[in-house]
Amino acid sequence: MKALASLWGRLPGTARAGVVLLGLFVLAAIIGPQVIPYDPNAVTPLTLKPPSAAHLLGTTQTGQDVLSQLLVGIRLTLELGLYVGVLATALSVLVGVTAAFLGGVWDDFLSLLCNVFLVIPALPLLIVMLGYFPQKGQLPSILVLSILGWAWGARVVRAQALTIRNRDFVAASRETGERGWRIILFEIIPNIVSLIAASFVNTVLYAIGASVALAFIGVADVSSWSLGTILYWSQSANSLQLGAWWWFVPPGLAVALIGTGLVLLNTGIDELSNPRLRDARSSTKIAGSRIWPTDPTPVLGMPKLTTRGRLATLVHSFSRSSLLDAPGGEF
Repeated sequence: MKALASLWGRLPGTARAGVVLLGLFVLAAIIGPQVIPYDPNAVTPLTLKPPSAAHLLGTTQTGQDVLSQLLVGIRLTLELGLYVGVLATALSVLVGVTAAFLGGVWDDFLSLLCNVFLVIPALPLLIVMLGYFPQKGQLPSILVLSILGWAWGARVVRAQALTIRNRDFVAASRETGERGWRIILFEIIPNIVSLIAASFVNTVLYAIGASVALAFIGVADVSSWSLGTILYWSQSANSLQLGAWWWFVPPGLAVALIGTGLVLLNTGIDELSNPRLRDARSSTKIAGSRIWPTDPTPVLGMPKLTTRGRLATLVHSFSRSSLLDAPGGEF
């Protein structure tokens, strides 16, 4: 508990806000399916009813409860983002660290592979690849998003691992006969943990946004309830034209808040791991004014002098100017 409290105290304010915001959605994903008031697939005669005591977020065009769909959809969306984040981050670390450690031909080949995946237009390729998969749950989306989401993280990890590979402690490990995999696991990776964490958060954000977009256009599996699926059926039923705001606003707001929480968490991780960003967030109080490192150098006013202080200043300036103006004299 003390370690957690100490870590929480070291986190920047942005990271704390992101953790709290994401924690609310994680809690909803854990307990949501157990406390849903209705079956999200149950069709009732109460079609397009606004929020009420019986249905807190209203009903759909077929009488399904929007709140039940939302609670189930949050869980499925977060699960997909977590799976894609783990798989894509593991692949990016494997490729990036291997390329940096081995160097030579392996580095050239793996860097070329990263560049190829980076220049490929992701969304059209996602649509094409998902079109060839039989719709069997979320597994096709997880695989495709993981395959296309590792390249940027691999380049960033490779760049950082290259700087660590040439340090003295890595050279000492090589001289003592340590195996390559031990150097990677115990010397290189522990020094880029914060970078890996930031890459993981970025990948989860990418996976959630891409999965919602794919479900919204009907490419992903729309038979299971996710935030993108709710938006897909809402758009298909013209809820915007019908004025059924309670059908599309809650899932859209949930996606926006999850993305905001991930961005805040990623910003906090950057501040925690980067001393320059951490120093830029601190300030110094000078002469009663708070000065930030990014502010211009402050010019403070001359203090008020007493009669003795004015006389001393005048004598000092007179003596200095006399020495400088003396013939043949330099000061």
